[in-house]
Amino acid sequence: QVQLVESGGGLVQPGGSLRLSCAASRRFFRDYGMGWYRQAPGKQREWVASLSAEGWTNYAPFVKGRFTISRDNAKNTLNLQMNSLKPDDTAVYYCNALQDYITLRPLLSWGQGTQVTVSS
Repeated sequence: QVQLVESGGGLVQPGGSLRLSCAASRRFFRDYGMGWYRQAPGKQREWVASLSAEGWTNYAPFVKGRFTISRDNAKNTLNLQMNSLKPDDTAVYYCNALQDYITLRPLLSWGQGTQVTVSS
């Protein structure tokens, strides 16, 4: 079973930036579509962005234009550059592989996630 470890979260002021990373326990990202998800307190986990194995990207409307998903196959990492952060972006962020590009359901067990808090 592939293990995913998210990192890079923290406390940032509104308008600030953070870069999240997701590391896999083995060479994995190159062959699978990958996604970032988030879960805010009291809310269901939601999809944020995805990156196909071929390299095309897709974003949820509420982050489009502000977040960028990317992959470093050499380092086996998935990244999420988050700019112009808003308090509504406060959540625990998770990465996962995708079962498919229609439902965007996750393929693997969830990691521990990384907390992002946007507050002044």
